[in-house]
Amino acid sequence: MRTTTAWQGTGRSTALERAEIERRELRADDIAVRVDFCGVCHSDLHALHGLTGKQAAGLVPGHEFTGTVTAAGPDVTGFAVGDGVAVGTIVDSCGECAMCAAGQENFCRAGATVTYGGKDRVDGSVTLGGYSREYVLRSKFAYRLPAALDPAAAAPLMCAGITMWEPLRAYGIGPGRRVAVAGLGGLGHLGVKLAAALGAEVTVLSRTPQKAADAIRLGATDVVNTTDTADLARNANRFDLILDTIAAVHDFSPLLRLLGLEGTLSVLGAPLPTQVNLMDLVFGRKNLTSSGTGGTKWTADLLTFASAHDITADVEVLPSARVGEALDRLSRGDVRYRFVLDLADLD
Repeated sequence: MRTTTAWQGTGRSTALERAEIERRELRADDIAVRVDFCGVCHSDLHALHGLTGKQAAGLVPGHEFTGTVTAAGPDVTGFAVGDGVAVGTIVDSCGECAMCAAGQENFCRAGATVTYGGKDRVDGSVTLGGYSREYVLRSKFAYRLPAALDPAAAAPLMCAGITMWEPLRAYGIGPGRRVAVAGLGGLGHLGVKLAAALGAEVTVLSRTPQKAADAIRLGATDVVNTTDTADLARNANRFDLILDTIAAVHDFSPLLRLLGLEGTLSVLGAPLPTQVNLMDLVFGRKNLTSSGTGGTKWTADLLTFASAHDITADVEVLPSARVGEALDRLSRGDVRYRFVLDLADLD
């Protein structure tokens, strides 16, 4: 076995400990990646608090990272030592079902292997994530990092970015379409950038009017105050697609009323229990849907598009030794808009 250094959970706490962990020896189609930068996702926080079903003790979070290939198995043809790569939330799948054949491994019928807290399909071990100096994975689930993208700011594209990108592409967003983004955080700010770059008219839905200037800077042309009933009424039946990134239980009815005929509300912030008033769907033949992360098809597409349009996350980069600070501040919403850990201090 290979060993590397990581930040590991000890229980339901954000006080991670520096620890030596094991990585498998390379299989024929594996690559080893020196992790340089890893984004801090809200789901990392949930996992460490035991809210996602993952075992918190021993957990190594991190599922959006960039780095450099340091070794490759004999069957690997797409990467060579020294290549810059990006890795996201999925590191394996069955490869046989209809979803995998369509490049939608995120919906693998047998269940995709996630980057941390998952089960390796060969040896049954628990996957340990990117808050570490090395990661080993099947080369199929790594992506060449475009040279035009800053590695630190590109890392969040692999979770937050692809979570926004799949519904934008699935619903054919482009010029002439009206998109609203509910919540301007780690996911939402990338949703604004991507929708605007696709040519859509973009509006931010927020209960925080102070974010208006940032919303315009990111590419929005309008901001709707969701605490103002008059503002909501003025924008009724306006949007084709709403990307709902709010990571808390909330009422969908005000958002559904903002959709036009056959408009779609895509709930992306968190898979939380909810109730829906069906009459809000009936009037206007509206759609309620959701999505999670992305498969190889749309992830590769996202990186190509991001490179062509110079799109990355707005990040605050911290030495990985400050991971506890990052997690605590994230829990308070004290970040604009994504923390990224620099793993060089694990050498």
